[in-house]
Amino acid sequence: MKKCIFLDRDGNINVEKDYLHKVEEFEFIDGAREAIKIFNDLDYLVVVVTNQSGVARGYYNEKSVKTLHDYLQKEVEKIGGHIDGFYYCPHHPEKGIGEYKLDCNCRKPEPGMFLKAQKDLDIDLSSSIMVGDKISDVKAGKNLGMRSILVKTGHGLEEEKKCKNSCEVYENLYEFAKQLERMSKTYRKKD
Repeated sequence: MKKCIFLDRDGNINVEKDYLHKVEEFEFIDGAREAIKIFNDLDYLVVVVTNQSGVARGYYNEKSVKTLHDYLQKEVEKIGGHIDGFYYCPHHPEKGIGEYKLDCNCRKPEPGMFLKAQKDLDIDLSSSIMVGDKISDVKAGKNLGMRSILVKTGHGLEEEKKCKNSCEVYENLYEFAKQLERMSKTYRKKD
């Protein structure tokens, strides 16, 4: 089984823009692509898990989500990195329209996206890490026994207030990646 870094997308990899779905509006948070490459180099799978209630609300369709993820993958590949999987929840229990108005098991903090990725990619959740900018991200990871990180980008500064010192917090995804890299080097020296 493989270790994995699960990443929330909006506010963690890219600048938070409400209901982002257009490639031309996508903007990386400084260092996010490089962080993904560091995770790759540390032999972690990298999987994006993202709630996309804009689909449920009828603001955009699933094809738009997939197009944006294809773009994200190509941009990360430009620096020699890659993302191993993209999982998204297009549902919302109250605001959804039609088939998307659903109280599902995939909307974070529910486990559905993680369990699907685990099955698809042979992931060991106990050696995996969840990183996001919302308490729902942290809660999703903790509920599955993962180390869970809150970053201060996106909604992170506001969400940190809800932690009451119960969250492991980093400035951004790159800072966490560099710390993980330092820890990995220290661990290897001990071997």
